[in-house]
Amino acid sequence: MERIPILQMGEFLLVTIQVDMHDQLALRLQDDLTDRISRTSARGVLIDISALDMVDSFIGRMIAQIASLSRLMDAQTMMVGMQPAVAITLVELGLSLPGVSTALNVERGMQVLRQRTQRS
Repeated sequence: MERIPILQMGEFLLVTIQVDMHDQLALRLQDDLTDRISRTSARGVLIDISALDMVDSFIGRMIAQIASLSRLMDAQTMMVGMQPAVAITLVELGLSLPGVSTALNVERGMQVLRQRTQRS
């Protein structure tokens, strides 16, 4: 059964998407991620999309949904590693990704999440 790995890095979870997403894989990721947030009391989720050179509305909606689920479970969502073509496509599709912050790379994303969680 195909799964997207979820790594724990302190109080954060790192999800690295390196494969083409399809409906079943996205649903499995949502289930796996909400389970991990619950079990670990993670304060943040970093979604690394640096391996994706294109996205469609499905991926955008999936990321927005993961962010909503994470927020409901008291974890912030940070999307990192976005390629310029991906950013352009998301804007062209009109996807605003509410509740999703962005950073250029995992290191910067972790830094921002640490700052935010220390304040709250």
